[in-house]
Amino acid sequence: MAVLNVKSVPQRLYRKLQARAKRERRSVAQEVIRILERALTEPPRVSIMDLQGLGKEIWRPINSDQYIDAERRSWD
Repeated sequence: MAVLNVKSVPQRLYRKLQARAKRERRSVAQEVIRILERALTEPPRVSIMDLQGLGKEIWRPINSDQYIDAERRSWD
């Protein structure tokens, strides 16, 4: 396992880290690893195709041409 040394951590930040670790019942090192894991884990990619059809129930009763015309008139 690798070792990571961090120097010159601002005291205020370190106190917050200690408090957070205590709340979570972890050591400071364990809490740092947890924070790094969360920050560096990429969320799963979502395809834009998964968005197809979302919100259509909202627009169903609305005439899109009339809506767009009204919006454009409001810009003036």
